[in-house]
Amino acid sequence: MPRSEWIIFSTDTIGQSDTIHLVELAAQQMRGWKPSGKPLRKLVQPHVDWLKGKSNTHGHIREVLERDGEPLHQVLEAFAMYAGKSSLVAYNLGHHLDEVLKPAWARLHLPPHGETSGFCLLRLAHRLLDPVPSGSCALSTLREFYRLPDNHHEGCLKEVLTTAELLEQVLRPIAEHRGLDDWKTLKAYAEAEWYPSRLTFGKHKGRSFYDARHDAEIRAWLEWLAESSNPQSAAMGRWYLKALDEAPPAMPERFDARAVDEAESDELNEHFAHGVVVYVDPQVAKLRQLIDAARLRLADLEASYTSEKSRVTALQALIFKRLRPHFEERDRLRLVVNHRRSYIKTLLSDGEGAADKVREQFKEAEAQTTQEYEDIGTEMEAKRRLSDDEEAELKRLWRELVKLFHPDRYASEPDKQDTYTKLTGAINAAKDSGDLETLRKIAADPNAYVMRRGWTAIDLRDNDQPDQLQKLFHSLEAEILAVIESTEALKRSPSFELYQTLEETPEELDRVIGQQINGITKEVEKLKAEAEKLKREIAELSGDDAPVIG
Repeated sequence: MPRSEWIIFSTDTIGQSDTIHLVELAAQQMRGWKPSGKPLRKLVQPHVDWLKGKSNTHGHIREVLERDGEPLHQVLEAFAMYAGKSSLVAYNLGHHLDEVLKPAWARLHLPPHGETSGFCLLRLAHRLLDPVPSGSCALSTLREFYRLPDNHHEGCLKEVLTTAELLEQVLRPIAEHRGLDDWKTLKAYAEAEWYPSRLTFGKHKGRSFYDARHDAEIRAWLEWLAESSNPQSAAMGRWYLKALDEAPPAMPERFDARAVDEAESDELNEHFAHGVVVYVDPQVAKLRQLIDAARLRLADLEASYTSEKSRVTALQALIFKRLRPHFEERDRLRLVVNHRRSYIKTLLSDGEGAADKVREQFKEAEAQTTQEYEDIGTEMEAKRRLSDDEEAELKRLWRELVKLFHPDRYASEPDKQDTYTKLTGAINAAKDSGDLETLRKIAADPNAYVMRRGWTAIDLRDNDQPDQLQKLFHSLEAEILAVIESTEALKRSPSFELYQTLEETPEELDRVIGQQINGITKEVEKLKAEAEKLKREIAELSGDDAPVIG
């Protein structure tokens, strides 16, 4: 870019709305498309009221902030010196600049630091990477998807350096191919009105709006949207209809075409993430190679996710088994307390006849809860960690199962789309429950699996039409992103954190379970006291010989 110097920055905060406070600020000077010089990272010394009652927030340990943080005015002055008059750019600029920095400057009566006429890299990424529907375009997801290097930093600095890598390795080649090679055009492109090519809501959700060129039903829906009484919806519809007359932008390709076979799959998967180039008028052979590489990666990601989830659910099943008696006692007492309260309220307002119905409702609720525990117990008994051999088999199975992935194939044929939806639903249910047997059956003969269930037959082979193969490739990319996001969500969960802790220190399990038992026991004692109190109140109102709920 001719504009040689600018700043990528990121912030982290505590609080919400008008009580938001800056706790970390990081930045990297850029020269053109590349980082220039050392980055800046500053922690803010917290005010005593910010972290009242908290020892950890957003990954920041209170003691670290108090030890390494600097007063807010010093942090902002350091950022002013670092940024100079360079334009400020951020991944989600509206949040980091408008919701964080500007209020901080105003609170300290400081002038804005740096030139605030930058642009939002998140908006740029959304548009350049389309039609890959990367959801929120979370940096962690894109880092994994494009296999950007891990910079081994923490917090905001990690985000800033990841953004710089994403910009240089992924966004730059696409931008330059589209003629976005100067600051003015790049900024205008990022800020222009734009909507994703895949529809994000409505009955055609997931379909490309370009399908309206040959699908009258989608075009009619877009025309309806353009006439909406909601200004935002109407603007979207009008934009889509106008864009139908324009050529789709060139799509990014993420590796050079080459032959695909089992022996070189690892090397190909590695190559898949690098060397962003572009293609125009792709041929079937090359599209097939793109699809084969995407399928290999999706298979490996699915197998890894399923294995990780089986380990977490196996631990959850073990904990449930040991805690079940305590859970059941607590939930029974909750039912007793709630229905005794309801009995008293109904008795006082509607009389004994109506109150007697509460006893029957209690019996039904108690039976339902008992059955639910039986069902959960049966389900948990089947949960176990996959063996090494099963994990190896799972990887092989997924390499067959991903060949069935054709989400757009039958979009205009409801009966066949219904079969495809049921088939993928069966695969996902088996994945989530660790049901290898079902995965084996589907992978071995998907058509026989469909026929045994009486579903409409579908052709699960790839279509050789370039436009269909291109759609399939983009759908595979979207599915890869979805699995990455699911894996990240799993790894952020408390259950996964506990699993990791117990992998390192198995002896902690008894302590963890003991803590939970202690917490449940305290709740049980309170419920018992409440239940006894309500029992006495019912006896006073209805007589000592009144049937007791629970």
